[in-house]
Amino acid sequence: MTRDPGHNPPRPRDVEVITTHVNADFDALASMLAAAKLYPEAMLVFPGAQERNLRNFFVESTCYFYNFVKVKNLPFDRVRRLILVDTRQKDRIGPLGELADNPLVEIHAFDHHPDSPTDVHAAMQVVEPTGATVTILTRLLRQKGVELNEDEATLLALGIYEDTGNFTFVSTTPQDFEAAAWLVGQGANLNVVSSLITRELTADEVGLLNDLIHEAQRVIVNGVELVICQVSRDRYLPELAVLVHRYMDMDNLDAILVLARMEERVYLVARSRLPQVDVGQIAKSLGGGGHPTAASATLRDLTLVEARERLMTALQSHINPSRHARDLMTSPVITVEPVTSIQEAHVKLTRYNINVLPVVNGEAVLGIISRQTVEKAIYHGLENLPVSEYMDQRVQPIAVDANLAAVEQAVVDRRQRLVPVMDQERLVGVITRTDLLNTLIEHPVINEPSADALSANAGPRQKNVTSLLRERLPRPVINTLLQLGRLADDLGYSVYLVGGSVRDLFLRRSNLDLDVVVEGDGILFARAVAQERRDVRVRAHKKFNTAKLIFSDGLIMDVATARLEYYQSPAALPVVEMSSIKLDLYRRDFTINTLAVKLNADSFGTLIDFFDGSRDIKEKAIRVLHNLSFVEDPTRVFRAVRFEQRFGFRIGKLTEGLIKNAIKIDAFRRLSGRRLFGELQQMLQEEKAVDCLGRLRDLRLLEMFHAKLKLEPKDLALMEELEQALAWYHLSFLEHPLRRWLVIFLGLCDPLKDEELEAFCRRLSMPDKLRLEIVEMRGLALTALNRFQRGPTPASVIYQMLKPVRPEYLLLIMGKASLPAAKKAVSQYLTSLVKVRPSLGGGDLMALGFAPGPIYRQILDRLLAARLDQEALTREDETALVAREFGAQAQSEAS
Repeated sequence: MTRDPGHNPPRPRDVEVITTHVNADFDALASMLAAAKLYPEAMLVFPGAQERNLRNFFVESTCYFYNFVKVKNLPFDRVRRLILVDTRQKDRIGPLGELADNPLVEIHAFDHHPDSPTDVHAAMQVVEPTGATVTILTRLLRQKGVELNEDEATLLALGIYEDTGNFTFVSTTPQDFEAAAWLVGQGANLNVVSSLITRELTADEVGLLNDLIHEAQRVIVNGVELVICQVSRDRYLPELAVLVHRYMDMDNLDAILVLARMEERVYLVARSRLPQVDVGQIAKSLGGGGHPTAASATLRDLTLVEARERLMTALQSHINPSRHARDLMTSPVITVEPVTSIQEAHVKLTRYNINVLPVVNGEAVLGIISRQTVEKAIYHGLENLPVSEYMDQRVQPIAVDANLAAVEQAVVDRRQRLVPVMDQERLVGVITRTDLLNTLIEHPVINEPSADALSANAGPRQKNVTSLLRERLPRPVINTLLQLGRLADDLGYSVYLVGGSVRDLFLRRSNLDLDVVVEGDGILFARAVAQERRDVRVRAHKKFNTAKLIFSDGLIMDVATARLEYYQSPAALPVVEMSSIKLDLYRRDFTINTLAVKLNADSFGTLIDFFDGSRDIKEKAIRVLHNLSFVEDPTRVFRAVRFEQRFGFRIGKLTEGLIKNAIKIDAFRRLSGRRLFGELQQMLQEEKAVDCLGRLRDLRLLEMFHAKLKLEPKDLALMEELEQALAWYHLSFLEHPLRRWLVIFLGLCDPLKDEELEAFCRRLSMPDKLRLEIVEMRGLALTALNRFQRGPTPASVIYQMLKPVRPEYLLLIMGKASLPAAKKAVSQYLTSLVKVRPSLGGGDLMALGFAPGPIYRQILDRLLAARLDQEALTREDETALVAREFGAQAQSEAS
């Protein structure tokens, strides 16, 4: 304390302002009223919203007699003293923050929070580590002999009771008890205090509390168990802190941290009863503040995912580790060299009864090779290849003195099967998942679990995404999914929404291409749906035990039996067997496509994430599930490129290395032309098809299709012109759809001669009709292009040359045209010439004396040409032309 509060009264026209932090609670309000007793001429101003508790009849009636002013009515230019209570942070007082920067404004502060980097510089301040700020001000009132009435004493007591949790928080001090006792002596009504603090919850609050309970995740950070919740609301709900405290009491939690996205911000509310979890320091590192037991922060311009990442980083930094890597590791380490063969690695894995081997070059760790990968490689006849070809390079060693958080991050977050431990640059040990598990639960496990990705010990990450489903899917679809869950319960099945629709939920992309997987009989389940709902038809495919549900409103849903696929040889089609949801997801191409949402009634909306698909979506990474993925099915390479370009993701470093290895061993040579064509067709249909082709070129995959497909600068320039032509066509002729993929395909094949193009189409096993069309139509288009490039072309000639050409090939002309006249010819044909018709018809010709026959076609073609070239503009002109050019024939027929 530097000076006595209330000194040097300001000049009559000067204004004093008492304020507190935004989202004011009872302690903030009580402190403002107490300060008003010390500064009786001051205006009381809330800088923003208050907690809903404050909007209570008793509180409002008590405050009625105080000089409360709205921010918009405050004469900022006359303020000469700013009195802050329950905060000193400039960024927590809303628009009043500008007063803190005014050198003419003197600042007084009363606060019980620890110092913060954003604290204002106060001319006078009283800061004490009490349980509530109003405790400090109550002592000052006692010292000055200020008397309170019953209502004032009750409000001040409310502040103390709320901020100390009814004197149960560890931050409660003897001064809080003394202040409360004095207030009771002043007449504080504890019945009112109790009724306000233990009030009933509203419907919104019950919903928010329910979300907190369902979204709670127990995590262990440096050996300390915490609860973290993430919730989301479209509008701001100021009751969050009260609900967090109530949930903490309900479940008797030691520490809880809640991230809530409300409107455009993310709010952190943290509570702790553990001395090793100082939530005040955690919140301070995120730009907030508070006490070791209760704190908060506001995070701007961050998503919930980003906010959680920052929170986890803060937790790891501020919770002291109890153990280090050296305490967990196994030593000495059994290793192999990169040149060791797959077969030799298999022998070593079997000899020592282990599941993973580090691959080292000297002391440097290059990667790991698992038993699963080794056995699959041997199954495919690759036992003589070195382990370097298929080792997992996504291995990040940790230092021998790394804390438990670093070990947990490697094993849990990065899902490393084996974590190398380094002493500087020397490998001194390894840590397995079991090593970490034993440490966290302090219970020995006799047998180390399998390191397979499908090990039962590698459970899925789960959270409830019902709110996301309701946000992204139409209500009728949600009702259908709920119904599927109830039917599955009746049959004793588990049913899941899987595939791209789940992925696209998290990408906020529209996707009603729904796939459902049943742990049971998929066809039986589909027929049960159809029996329940009369608006559904079923198409069953017994070979694969799948079915298609076709709803009357147009919704189509694929139903599959959970199945396992294996490949009898590289690039072969998979053999299918019945399985579980985990094995079904494991057969998927990439981790981002392995997410599932359970639909059964008791767990509706539960996200199942065995393989960190949600993490890879967040990191925008395309990753395969196992290292032989592209050997078993090389077409996955094309899908990797498609997803990478469509979503703006990147192919992971290891995954890209596996692609290059598949190319090196020529895994594509066994692919049938039909499968290649199917993948190429899908790729060329993408909006970013040209980017996809560029990526294939960079991976040296275009050459696999044909040696001349190099996508050089001139080819890219043509592609750009074709995309502009496509955009123009879609804008102008939306009602006439065309094959987008074919337009890009024509651009890709532009370097090929006719015979090369036909051979390429045969290599792709195109249907004969399509192959012949491509060769013939391209020839017609190029002939027309050459004619248009030579100079002005009559409209009738344009019409005659372009009439047999399909729209895709017309766009090829526009893309390849080097002169505006050629582009204009196609544009003129599509926009006007194609609609031109002569006025005279067959009946008119008969009336003019012409007998039906081949001459009708000659006359009508001539009339059309005359119309196109504007030789005949009216019906009379056409009649005169017929008489002039064909009249003799009419007379001869008449005779």
